[in-house]
Amino acid sequence: MTEQEQEQEQERLRRWRLVLGGGPADGTGCALSGRDAAMDGALAALYGTGDGPRTGRDRSAGLGASAPSVARWLGDIRTYFPSSVVQVMQRDAIDRLGLATLLLEPEMLDAVEADVHLVGTLLSLGEAMPETARETARAVVRKVVEDLERRLAGRTRAAVAGALDRSARISRPRHRDIDWNRTVAANLRHYLPEHRTVVPERLIGYGRASRSVRKEVVLCVDQSGSMAASVVYASVFGAVLASVRSLSTRLVVFDTAVVDLTDRLDDPVDVLFGTRLGGGTDINRALAYCQSRITRPAETVVVLISDLYEGGIRNEMLKRVAAMKASGVQFVALLALSDEGAPAYDREHAAALAALGAPAFACTPDLFPDVMAAAIEKRPLPVPDAA
Repeated sequence: MTEQEQEQEQERLRRWRLVLGGGPADGTGCALSGRDAAMDGALAALYGTGDGPRTGRDRSAGLGASAPSVARWLGDIRTYFPSSVVQVMQRDAIDRLGLATLLLEPEMLDAVEADVHLVGTLLSLGEAMPETARETARAVVRKVVEDLERRLAGRTRAAVAGALDRSARISRPRHRDIDWNRTVAANLRHYLPEHRTVVPERLIGYGRASRSVRKEVVLCVDQSGSMAASVVYASVFGAVLASVRSLSTRLVVFDTAVVDLTDRLDDPVDVLFGTRLGGGTDINRALAYCQSRITRPAETVVVLISDLYEGGIRNEMLKRVAAMKASGVQFVALLALSDEGAPAYDREHAAALAALGAPAFACTPDLFPDVMAAAIEKRPLPVPDAA
């Protein structure tokens, strides 16, 4: 074996040793030192039989039940792993070791890597959060929200503004209302070379101010515990849509009760702290409220974001959806609004909505602007193939 092959073999054993976590059964015979040993210790504290202090419960991993111990561990993983890995390990620590309550302490909040899932955890703590940690928590949430707005706002406004512009055009305009540039461009395939002219099969008109109608969007968001990431994204999108002048945007969140947060849409952080993650679900009641606020059905888009586990009256829920669609409302059902794909959801209700012409599918934040643009223009929705 050449020297290069020996080095490659040693590197392979090193990686397997880090994956397997040591102990007599790992079979690598590879000892770790320095940075590798520190990385192994951080991983073992969460996933293995680390030497760190125990939680007092019967589990193999342990980070201890004290904020200083966990804060040191958080600092270690930020030193040894990239941000994307840090976020996964934080999430696992909260889920596996029950460390959510330690996030109530300001020093812990200062140590964590902020992401959408951390925001969801903080919101789920709700009123249990002491006053000393509340301002720090708001700062963490604001950082995540501002990052999301930078990523999503520009494309969302552009997609929605384009859809509003196209939907405002007159399809059967009078002669003085014809937009000749767009009409010619749309009919180039009908060019007659022998006559050197375009025969316009479809006329496109300008949207005249006196005839343009303001569109309305209602975001109806399930705030049960499983929908935490969706609530975060929906709050950001609600604020972005509310900033579009040609839209009237309403944000409604629900569990077994219904809360209208429209008056807070100028600040998505206020929206998020107005939610209450957890509890039951009454989709029918939420849709009844939204339906009662619709004044111009043909110009309204209702977006239900829910895993469809209905605790209310199932048949009434479906009747409301059918009634809204019959009145001209564009109804969109999203099983999730997050990067994680479709959650567990009620397949029977999803099939029933699809039968009504409202397919239910999981939507990523990057796809959401296209979904909204299609709904505004009353085009078929860009449903993902895997839905």
